[in-house]
Amino acid sequence: MLVRLLLLALLVLLVGRAVWRLIEGIVAGASLPGGGGPLQKSERMVRDPVCGTFVLPSRAVSVASGGHVEYFCSEKCRTAFQHQPTS
Repeated sequence: MLVRLLLLALLVLLVGRAVWRLIEGIVAGASLPGGGGPLQKSERMVRDPVCGTFVLPSRAVSVASGGHVEYFCSEKCRTAFQHQPTS
């Protein structure tokens, strides 16, 4: 009888914690900046020519090359691109 009571209490505590974390996550998500405002305009992702990773141009490392802007995921990829032999 005591074991059943302890298991039931443990189950109630676990369910209560799960519900509490769910509510906490909803409140945190609702309080994010711009959470209730209009949707932001989307931005097309571009592919890093060295490693192939897709990046947002606004957050990427870039370099102008022959009148064209290339976007990279990191300084390492940009350096590798700049040191590639040109044909």
